[in-house]
Amino acid sequence: MNVLALDSASAACSVALWCDEALRAHRFTAMARGHAEALMPMVEAVMAEARLAYADLDLIATTVGPGTFTGLRVGLATARGLALAADLPIAGVTTFEALVHGIERTRRDGRAVAAAFDARRGAVYLQTFAADLAPLAPPQVLAPAAAAAALPAGPVVLAGDGAALVAAALGDSRGDMAIAEAPRLPAAVAVAELCARRFARDGAALPRRPPAPLYLRPPGARLPAPAKPRGGGA
Repeated sequence: MNVLALDSASAACSVALWCDEALRAHRFTAMARGHAEALMPMVEAVMAEARLAYADLDLIATTVGPGTFTGLRVGLATARGLALAADLPIAGVTTFEALVHGIERTRRDGRAVAAAFDARRGAVYLQTFAADLAPLAPPQVLAPAAAAAALPAGPVVLAGDGAALVAAALGDSRGDMAIAEAPRLPAAVAVAELCARRFARDGAALPRRPPAPLYLRPPGARLPAPAKPRGGGA
């Protein structure tokens, strides 16, 4: 299965192409802004390096969140545009899934996994997984102390750019907790591999509808309130 994967949901932008059980090409750049300008040139570079046409693809995959509102819109809009032009299905992967599937197996063997992203404004996005990466709880947005209390019992490895915030809230109370140094952010390589393996199974149906974004809280920016009418007689 040939999968083109995108990620622009966080403080990085990445593209990966997975072909026939192997990574063919990828790009990854850490960036706080500029995802809209960077993503399509990355796509074109990856496709050119792999010497593939869009007609050779079986699936477009993208992260759906949680993440930055602008970054998520860029990734989803780009994926939908590519899929429409090439008549391809789109698969969505959460940033939690992309992160935990990027952790080396030896680092998480026998441990539950907690994916934590810095959500800003004194909060983290959190989801916990068993050692086999089956979800233990739904995605949540929590204060670091509440995230620390939500960790599963037993050995656990924390991952993501919010891991240090959760670890600081734990203090010295959990001797069975470890922090994965990498990855700190989701990457398209993990998205591509995950979707290739998920949909290459016998009988696996490809998505029929484009994925929706996963928002865990409303946007920080708000439209200005309507101007109040000025007083005066009729």
